[in-house]
Order: sequence, then C-alpha cells, then structure tokens
Amino acid sequence: MLMEDFLIDKIEEISFTRVEKSDSLWESRVLDSITIVELAVEVEAEFGINIPFEEIVVENFETVELLMAFISSKQSA
Repeated sequence: MLMEDFLIDKIEEISFTRVEKSDSLWESRVLDSITIVELAVEVEAEFGINIPFEEIVVENFETVELLMAFISSKQSA
C-alpha cells in the first residue's frame, strides 16, 4: 500500500471524515489532540519510525503531504 493511501485511510478511519492529501487536518478539526496522537502511533507501527512527542505538531501533521514528507525524513535519518 502506498504511504499516501495508508495515511488517508487511517485518518478517515480515526476521524470519520473524508480527506484529500492537501486538506488541512488540524485547522479544519479533522484531527484533534487525541486523534493526532492515535495517528502518530499508527504511523510509527506502519513505517518503523519513532516520533517523539515534541514532534507531534501541526507543522508535521497539518496535511497528508506534510506528514508524508515528515515520515520520509524520519526514514532517511
């Protein structure tokens, strides 16, 4: 499964809201403080990365596109 498809599926599953890769997730309240942590845990498990709590911020999780870039940067680190 492609990273984009996985993320969109998980976000929709967690939030019960349809999303596109450029949609605002935090500002539009698709994700909140609870669901963003739930998503981070799912991402860690799926992609074998560690996301410190201080990196679970809007700048990394605002859109699927930003989240994909963040995951890629963690994988190559």
